[in-house]
Amino acid sequence: MGKYVVAELRAAGHVPVILARSHGVDLTTGVGLAEKLSGSDAVIDVTNIVTTRRRTAVDFFSRTTGHLISAARARQVAHLVTLSIVASDEVDFGYYFGKRAQEELVRDGGVPWTVVRATQFFEFPEPLLNSVSPVVMVPRMLTRPVAAQDVAEALVEHVVRGPAGMAPEIAGPDRLDMVDMARRIARARGRRRLVVPVTLPGRVGKAMTTGGLLPRGDYLRGRRTFDAHLAALRAA
Repeated sequence: MGKYVVAELRAAGHVPVILARSHGVDLTTGVGLAEKLSGSDAVIDVTNIVTTRRRTAVDFFSRTTGHLISAARARQVAHLVTLSIVASDEVDFGYYFGKRAQEELVRDGGVPWTVVRATQFFEFPEPLLNSVSPVVMVPRMLTRPVAAQDVAEALVEHVVRGPAGMAPEIAGPDRLDMVDMARRIARARGRRRLVVPVTLPGRVGKAMTTGGLLPRGDYLRGRRTFDAHLAALRAA
């Protein structure tokens, strides 16, 4: 997501300052952060960790968001835009507890803020399919997947508009199952993979398979379709 946001900022005429280890900043420790934020008008936070463990997720997002907010407040940054996930406050999945902690810190952090919740990206199954194993386990999830590019555009638009609190959620135009998405991506990339559906246990699995990850009420609809995404993969 970071690369899409940076490209979108540059296309819109802004000057992005990248907060990443490759640019001398470690959000988990705060090293290099204050210097990089000096003179910045706004921050877009798309930090992430790949984990399903509640403790790991909460620790990561609490530390990174805490460091980011402290530095932004000290440097008088006027706006913090944070990317979150649709239904992360309702589905008790381990990773989502980290996003809840992140949102709470943003709301109470003393920096004018906007939180944008998005559904799963078109690219969501890719890391699973990149496994060397010919057998891939994919969780059953009913979602309205959205193009990462559409989310990046929305984040940059919110930076320009100013703080909005909880912004309208963003989702894609079609309801799709994650298992079917993974199979179609594998075919589009010409990869021979046996995709095995997995239903997570308990209330989490039930919520994910019965619409618990879908947006409720009014939401911003992404303009790119999953079919177009597959066509681009085939062309590449």
